[in-house]
Amino acid sequence: MQLTIQGIGIKITDALNDFVNDKFKKLDRKADLINAISVTLTVDKLVHIAKADIDVKGNSLHAEAQSEDMYSAIDALIDKVDRQIVKHKEKMKQE
Repeated sequence: MQLTIQGIGIKITDALNDFVNDKFKKLDRKADLINAISVTLTVDKLVHIAKADIDVKGNSLHAEAQSEDMYSAIDALIDKVDRQIVKHKEKMKQE
């Protein structure tokens, strides 16, 4: 699983980079489905936005979360990504 992190309007510090990597390690158990993940962190005035584009077998998924704090936006994002991957896995089993 390849993880790419980029920032728009925000500098990706070592702490942010480590936090994102630690959170996305949770998806390692589903790594057989995931080819690549691209995470984009954006700050727009007072809103922190975390977006993820996930390339999975047979499809691509997108998730987005907003918060007043970047760390809580990343937490919300990982929950959304995890749910989407579970849904995708269930769809793959049905086919």
